[in-house]
Amino acid sequence: MTDVSLAMQQAIRARLTGDASVLALVPAANIFDRHSRPERFPCIILGEGQAVRDNLTLADNHVRLFSTIHVWTRDGDLVSARAIAGAVGVALRGRFFGDRAAVRARYRDARFMRDPDGETGHGVLTFEALVEEFAA
Repeated sequence: MTDVSLAMQQAIRARLTGDASVLALVPAANIFDRHSRPERFPCIILGEGQAVRDNLTLADNHVRLFSTIHVWTRDGDLVSARAIAGAVGVALRGRFFGDRAAVRARYRDARFMRDPDGETGHGVLTFEALVEEFAA
């Protein structure tokens, strides 16, 4: 299960750094897969994740993955954060992963908040994917 979770994280990063709509709003150099507060704005930081075995079939080869993506902006309002979140949502629609697993991803929810400094916007997006693991 951990292996497919890691593959999902890598696929998300590859999808975001290869999507023209996302890159029009956030440079590829500002899309990170690490644990830290942002140093450059705007940026996207891949966040927390969870993998839950799903008993969809008797084959027991389905996993439901939850991935959190953080969007950070510095424009005094949340307009940019919402625009970036929208582009990320479109970029992560559908199926991806290649031959590792069949995936159907969906944009589950988004929360937007301002940091106390008054100029930093923060969006927290959650994606859910149903993954079918293929036998090796």
